[in-house]
Amino acid sequence: MAQSQNKKDLPPPLPEPLRVPVADSHTHLDMQSGTVEEALAKAASVGVTTLIQVGCDLAGSRWAAKTAEAHENIWATVALHPNEAPRIVHGDPDGWSRQGAREPGGEKALDAALEEIAALAALPQVRGVGETGLDYFRTGPEGIAAQERSFRGHVAIAKRYGKALVIHDREAHEDVLRVLAEEGAPETVVFHCYSGDAAMAKICAERGYYMSFAGNVTFKNATPLREAVAVAPLDLLLVETDAPFLTPAPYRGRPNAPYLIPLTLRAMAEAKGVPEDTLAAAVAANTARVFGYSAPVSGPGEPREKHYSQ
Repeated sequence: MAQSQNKKDLPPPLPEPLRVPVADSHTHLDMQSGTVEEALAKAASVGVTTLIQVGCDLAGSRWAAKTAEAHENIWATVALHPNEAPRIVHGDPDGWSRQGAREPGGEKALDAALEEIAALAALPQVRGVGETGLDYFRTGPEGIAAQERSFRGHVAIAKRYGKALVIHDREAHEDVLRVLAEEGAPETVVFHCYSGDAAMAKICAERGYYMSFAGNVTFKNATPLREAVAVAPLDLLLVETDAPFLTPAPYRGRPNAPYLIPLTLRAMAEAKGVPEDTLAAAVAANTARVFGYSAPVSGPGEPREKHYSQ
């Protein structure tokens, strides 16, 4: 039993490198073990040359912006996660969000937090607003109003600064699409860790929304996700880890990290019925277009001045 537990704690081995370099469109380096430089080097060794570091709360968003400023091959997104908004408004007595117990702050506290997210979103190294959206799995009915208020605020911020909107949608497909329609979606929308089916993928495609697939597309019971990949247009597909979560098969349950992107991309290519290199080239171009960057011009992990160009 102890040996099994120890194995689960071990990082999976390096996969076969990709021939065409790609980006991890959604990762949480602040929740992973090791240094940022180690993560960059390990990812680059298998052809994952750009990372999008995603913020989920104020502290994480500040860290994302700071980390992207210091590393040539990292870009940031900033936001209050859908499950964070109700904690700001109603409090977090259990300290579930890793910030300790918090008292209710009401809508005034949420508005103040959104103001700081807006200030961070204006920074040049921040290329997206997210992950935001709706999550009906972890937050009960009492938190829906706070989530929707926060989501609408993030939509406005993304439009104000011309940044990509990165959406977390868990068991809330219809309401996420409704809010986007009511608010008027930003020019660039990404459904992170896409969780809909093929029918929803067709709706997203009609509206020009990008769909980013994570390691769960490799799971045995994920037929609806693979069917969604099959119908999604090649020019609207992204790949991500959502690390340290959603480690792809056959390493489910072990720590995830950006270097495992090749496993997910290969599963997507199989589902899509296209060669691995074809999908990799499309994903690389799509991610650069979404987040407004050029391909890296130097080795991984070099903390130096970044050149900004939209």
